[in-house]
Amino acid sequence: MAHADLQMLLSEISCLRAARPLARVAEVGRGLMRITGTGRDWRMGDRVVIRADGCLIGGEIVLLDGAGAAVLTDQAPEGVRLGDVVELADNATIAPHPGWIGRIIDPFGQPLDSAPLLRGDSPRALRAAPPPAANRHRLGARLETGLRVFNTLLPIVRGQRIGLFAGSGVGKSTLLANFARHVEADVIVVALIGERGRELREFAEDVLGPDGLRRSVVIAATSDQSALVRRRCAWAAMAVAEYFRDQGKQVLFLADSVTRLAEAHREIALSVGEPASLRGFPPSTSHLIMSLAERAGPGAGQGGDITAVFSVLVAGSDMDEPIADILRGVLDGHVVMDRDIAERGRYPAINLLRSVSRSLPHAATARENSLIAQARRLLGAYDRAELMIHAGLYAAGSDPLVDAAIRVWPQLDAFLAETEPDGIGASFARLADILAASGLPLATH
Repeated sequence: MAHADLQMLLSEISCLRAARPLARVAEVGRGLMRITGTGRDWRMGDRVVIRADGCLIGGEIVLLDGAGAAVLTDQAPEGVRLGDVVELADNATIAPHPGWIGRIIDPFGQPLDSAPLLRGDSPRALRAAPPPAANRHRLGARLETGLRVFNTLLPIVRGQRIGLFAGSGVGKSTLLANFARHVEADVIVVALIGERGRELREFAEDVLGPDGLRRSVVIAATSDQSALVRRRCAWAAMAVAEYFRDQGKQVLFLADSVTRLAEAHREIALSVGEPASLRGFPPSTSHLIMSLAERAGPGAGQGGDITAVFSVLVAGSDMDEPIADILRGVLDGHVVMDRDIAERGRYPAINLLRSVSRSLPHAATARENSLIAQARRLLGAYDRAELMIHAGLYAAGSDPLVDAAIRVWPQLDAFLAETEPDGIGASFARLADILAASGLPLATH
């Protein structure tokens, strides 16, 4: 027997129990299922399995009281009868392994790509605490991203957490995949929360590609799965990222999307009686999002860092909707993708004027910050005068700044879409050449 096969067998044997706590179904409804006979071994968040007519129905304990527990099931409880056996399945952990790199798995640590998967020997809690705030590293060095706009105007540094705010169909997934292929990192962890099932293989093989998948762990919960599984997907992916971070690796964490995570949590919270308050979302949504985001970022001690990109689906580019507003307040920058820009064919469709990286000004030199400020001034001047320019109402010479913006706008706009195989320094050199054509002196800091 090969060493890997033996290790896999030993890992599976280590998870076996001589005895498992059992309970019985006491009440069945269309929402929660009540079970009795639970004792000290049963805890909030534990997974259970209901054995009904030869079928196995998964669920999670969402309420405990003196009479027993309430379980939210993964599927409609068709066929469940009073007295059916309920078995404790696990205690909300996952056991990552270095062999998970290059694999596609589900939120329970099971393979989705039809190949055996090793289980680690140290299970990790799904909802772990972040590193101690006072002991965390500072934000690190600027990262190469493969896109000129992120190498210059919107820099990403090691340990930074940014939000990617976009409507559907404007290139969000493609941009995330570009990060997975090109951002400097040892390991990429991708959380696909509520993704369409037909797109999983396409994302892995075509969008992410062999180069991206080769250094990635993809954790996926498709849209047809229960809210419990979709929520668990985000927690499991973060636990995997923390596992590699604690090994001293630099991790890039990509979550698509926080909106679907919040929707899954809303379904669960409302089912257990939590009131809706934030435009239909329960109050606990804020803590859910903030606690997940806080687990990313700089590590502590000899550990590595988790650089994170959280995507948010915003309907109608409404940046004030609850999920976008909560996440924007706890991150180190946000990138807004604009449907109007996508419709005129420029990808990535980033609206630079509505985007910001909070790693600035420290992530750039004085000259680089001057270049960034000049580019923003020119793009802002063109944006303010755009309607007049297109309507033919702007007279050349009326505003020297607008005149300069008109001269360089085509090149600046194209710059935001350029890929760059030649590094951060070359990207700034390219930006300096474009700005020099504006005729305006470069402001000094």
